[in-house]
Amino acid sequence: MTRSAENSDAPVPTLSPLDRARAAAGVLLPSVIKGAIIRRPAGVSLVARLGADTLSVKELQRLSRRHGTGPVQFSMFGRRLAFVLEPADAKRVLDETPSPFSPATLEKRAALGHFQPANSLISTPEERAARRPFNDRVLESTSQTHSHASAMATAVEEEIDALLGHVDFVGELDWDAFSTAWWRMVRRIVLGDAARDDEQITDDLRRLRERGNWAYLAPVRARLRGRFLRRVQHYIDRAEPGSLAEVVARTPASPGTEPAQQVPQWLFAFDAAAWATFRALLLLTEHRGAVDRARDEATDAPSLPFVRATVLESLRLWPTTPLVLREATEPTVWSNGALDAKTSVVIFAPYFHRDDRRADWAHVFSPELWLDARDRDSGGDETGQPDGTEHLGESLALVPFSGGTGVCPGRNVVLLTASLVLSRLVAGHDFSSVHPLRTTHLPGSLSPFTTRFTARRSERTRAVPETSTTGPGGSPGTR
Repeated sequence: MTRSAENSDAPVPTLSPLDRARAAAGVLLPSVIKGAIIRRPAGVSLVARLGADTLSVKELQRLSRRHGTGPVQFSMFGRRLAFVLEPADAKRVLDETPSPFSPATLEKRAALGHFQPANSLISTPEERAARRPFNDRVLESTSQTHSHASAMATAVEEEIDALLGHVDFVGELDWDAFSTAWWRMVRRIVLGDAARDDEQITDDLRRLRERGNWAYLAPVRARLRGRFLRRVQHYIDRAEPGSLAEVVARTPASPGTEPAQQVPQWLFAFDAAAWATFRALLLLTEHRGAVDRARDEATDAPSLPFVRATVLESLRLWPTTPLVLREATEPTVWSNGALDAKTSVVIFAPYFHRDDRRADWAHVFSPELWLDARDRDSGGDETGQPDGTEHLGESLALVPFSGGTGVCPGRNVVLLTASLVLSRLVAGHDFSSVHPLRTTHLPGSLSPFTTRFTARRSERTRAVPETSTTGPGGSPGTR
């Protein structure tokens, strides 16, 4: 048992039946409606129309005012859950992952088991000891620029240029066109150029993720999962130069690592990155001077600090993983009491990202948050953590990629790719949103699926960079 409280034998406050109902309906239900593992466009639109994400933040603010510091707990469907309400407590949970706060919660194991039962995220501590370092090595998690950045940039350039040809023809950019180009690019980056048009593999993953939305309520489709994982292994065996599959193939793996089952999570993460990138395009186009600022740094690719900060702001304003879950593997003690082992601890990211009691920038576009962190910590911290992807402390908990020792190992690959895409899109085109935002108070929800832009070639075009991206230290990226 860790930490201390004035009365460590007393449990942390338990919500009343009414507050429990309000928390379940107001905070957890919107995520279920939207889809936890793969988004349901109709559900996302419904939640946005109802303003449910804004109401979720307000509900946790109300609980915080009512109960003070420390977590609050409640039971639901035989499970004990606890919301953390203070940034310092969120930091503690993330810093003390995987023990005593395991990322392999019951809910997560049930959901992700549909397509990657041996993934690092849902592994035992012994399995995780081999699988997490493997992910870190392949994704080069401590480097902002992957050694395959040149190949990634080539895929971005070719697929986004093809998309822009379509945009020039129809005069607009919608989600369907963007998503098609995005997945062609992602399959090339992760699996190799030969996978560009292999829609079957990502369609299989989509169907498995749809099952994952129902977690343990849906039976596993073992044959479909087997076909999908065999296809992933096929591309690892091909080890196409420049792809992440090549890095998987040449990275030593200890017994039990299950390399092929680490790859689906990367594809999963790139799906969320698509939403963040499309929303980031909206942020750029809706804020005066932002596009020019993005164009001015385009020739410095892959170092695109402002564009990168814009993607991080998209993730802060509209988190793609709103519920960060950990399961206590032992009893824990907090400032206001104790929690039992097997309690599922919930960090609701929108609450911390949009808590206007603590920050006057909560509801506005604030890329300087990330630029300041990048300048302050340009070398990374003493743990090797790359700079600018999280703010964890006594007063802030901004966690677009989770945080602490369980932080997403692919965050820098995702940010690199998203930044290159965004920079390429705006380098030579002007986009205007069909549905402009109220920039003085950005909405709590924003559906990428209904976002649409009109587009035309720009008269203010900056030089569009050729694919000359280099790896760490200025050396040419591996192709």
